[in-house]
This record gives sequence, structure tokens and C-alpha cells, in this order.
Amino acid sequence: MDIVFIVLAFLAGVIATILVIAARKPDTSVIQRSTSIAAAPSAIFPLINDLRAHRSWSPFDQDPNMQRSYSGPAKGPGSALDFADKKAGTGHIEITDASQPSQVTFRLLMTKPFACDNVVKFSLTPHGGGTDVTWSMSGPQPFFFKLMGTVMDCDKMCGSMFEKGLSALKTVAESGRAREVA
Repeated sequence: MDIVFIVLAFLAGVIATILVIAARKPDTSVIQRSTSIAAAPSAIFPLINDLRAHRSWSPFDQDPNMQRSYSGPAKGPGSALDFADKKAGTGHIEITDASQPSQVTFRLLMTKPFACDNVVKFSLTPHGGGTDVTWSMSGPQPFFFKLMGTVMDCDKMCGSMFEKGLSALKTVAESGRAREVA
């Protein structure tokens, strides 16, 4: 009986610790990655400002079986994509602001695997003969996400996808294929 009590007390302590750690996490989540691309912002901007062009570089838009429904203008603010995919999930992404050639902002509303409402931003800053590109995503972090973040590294998981996408964007932009997509 003493052993059972000790094990239960230990488990209760572990659970309480995890809950306290989760409760102390920030209410907003931010994931951000950057890279340098040997191309002018004007060559990179069209690849980001056109949701159809994302298929050439975004790791979230590679499944040929993904259900896609585009709406609004072809490019820029109001351009939107509704998507459903086993790997990427189900949601809606819309360009809310574009300042050529320095920034594109999106609103990402996910319904699966988890509901969320995030702001995704690409910033393009000229640097030397190229461009520093930063991909960031921020949004509210409900308690459930805070709790998940105590047992898995969401920044690393999503950040690695950003790194993969930035690497592919770099390849496309530096190869000159940006003109073919635009």
C-alpha cells in the first residue's frame, strides 16, 4: 500500500509540474527562421506573393493529392487558398498585406489537425548583392498548445519545415525560375 501511495504521489507531482510549466509559457507563440538568398527582393517577392507559386518551394504545398481551392485575385491581398491534406492539415490561408518587394503577410486559419489562427509573414531585406528572407508565424497559444509544447518541441518541428522551405525558395530564386512562375 505504501508503494502505491508513493507511485501515485510521484505521478501527481510530475503532472502538477508539467501543468505549472505549461501555465508559465507565453500566451503567444512565435516561430521564425531566416536565410540569405543571392537574388534581389524583386526576384523573390513574386514567389511569395502568388499562392500558386508556393507549389514550387513550400514544404506545406507539395502533395499532388492535396485538395486546393484558390479564390480572390491571382496575387496579392485577397488571394486565398483553401486546402485539405493528410500531412499539411485542413485550413485557409489568405494574403492580407503585401508591400512589394519587402513583405508579404498572410492569415492562416487551420481547422485540422488543430484549430488555430496565425499570422505568417515573409520579410525581404536587401543585403549586399542578395536578400535576407525571414519567415515567421505567430499566434495565440491556448493552454492545450502550451501543454503540448512541454512534451514536444513545436518550434523545432515547424521551424525545420520553415528551414526546408527557405532552402527550396533559395534554390528556385537563385536558379532564375522565379520569372517562369511569376
